[in-house]
Amino acid sequence: MPDFDGKTAIVTGASGGIGEAAAKRFAEAGASVVVADLKVEEGEATVADIEEAGGQATFVETDVSDPRDAGAMVDVAVDAYGGLDFAFNNAGVEGEREATSDQSVDNFERVVDINLKGVFLGMRTEIPVMLDSGGGAVVNTSSIAGQLGFPEISPYVASKFGVIGLTKTAALEYSGEGVRVNAVCPGVIDTPMVQQSREEDPEMMEQTEAATPIGRLGEPEEIGDAAVWLCSDEASFVTGEAMTVDGGYTSQ
Repeated sequence: MPDFDGKTAIVTGASGGIGEAAAKRFAEAGASVVVADLKVEEGEATVADIEEAGGQATFVETDVSDPRDAGAMVDVAVDAYGGLDFAFNNAGVEGEREATSDQSVDNFERVVDINLKGVFLGMRTEIPVMLDSGGGAVVNTSSIAGQLGFPEISPYVASKFGVIGLTKTAALEYSGEGVRVNAVCPGVIDTPMVQQSREEDPEMMEQTEAATPIGRLGEPEEIGDAAVWLCSDEASFVTGEAMTVDGGYTSQ
């Protein structure tokens, strides 16, 4: 586990799943954590868990698709903890499942606003603060759906491909100024989103699990560990990378 004592991290979508697990991993490493999410009760529960374990955290109600909220969560990090060293732009939604020609414009816009615009707005507000303090690290959540096509979730796939493009571009822009930017591409992880899919279509989820070479779904903590590593000094020569954590799914 890296030593993040004296450091500050923002984690979006931190009320559950990957974001919650990552927020706790950053705190375990010693970072003060800004827990950002629209779900107030669940986000405050994440903070309570961190504090109970001896860490420091602050919740901020955040709509990542709103430029004002994106700026406010960074202001909270600066005001509460004196700066910003790490950001895990993780908030995301899957959206409705329909073939592309049946997708509604409203659903497309909602998914892209949260998954892609939210990452853009996060980096837009996080990176200047990191530059002012001499550097930092950003990790954005893409997906194996940012590397492969998947039927009936075209807005999600488009948004996750876009996250990798944003990540690689920002990495080129800021690597010479001490800010590294990477993405993590989870496979099928046992999160509330996936559990809902299991309830809606258990046969599809069984097939997906069987198609994962490692033979199981991933755990949220495994993605949290990847995000923490990408922010650590152990990854000091890693930038612009889309790191796949998928149990071998995309190797087939």
